[in-house]
Amino acid sequence: MNLNATLFGQMITFAIFVWFTMRVIWPLLSTQLETRKQIIADGLAAAEEGRKILANAEEAAKNKIHETRAHCYKLLEEADKEATKILEAARAQAKQEHDDIIAAGHTAVARAVSKAKSDLQEQVVDIAILGAEKILQRSVSSQDHTDMLRDLAKNLG
Repeated sequence: MNLNATLFGQMITFAIFVWFTMRVIWPLLSTQLETRKQIIADGLAAAEEGRKILANAEEAAKNKIHETRAHCYKLLEEADKEATKILEAARAQAKQEHDDIIAAGHTAVARAVSKAKSDLQEQVVDIAILGAEKILQRSVSSQDHTDMLRDLAKNLG
């Protein structure tokens, strides 16, 4: 292999090419690479920030759901207590009405018994007078009848 001018020309051309690349192209590429690196780093940082925000939002959502469930259970308990209270009030009112009806029934029965006793007393008096008339074989006057009724009512009452 001969070292001739062509080889020296190629070496000089290569050296100029390397120098030109290092001076002009390499800074542009380096700047582009740094810019790209910064964009990627910013994107990764934003993604990490997004993950943190998402984790915080999920935690907040879980807390809100827990609070809402607790509130719902509280409302259900209050509704259950209110229903129980209303049911107890209705039972008390029904018991009171039952007692009132029973008392009214006892009063009506007492009146009916009293009326029946009174009617029975009158019938007994009438029977006694009829018996006395038969025994005496005469008619009893209305005045005598009233007097006998009073006497008999005093004795029976």
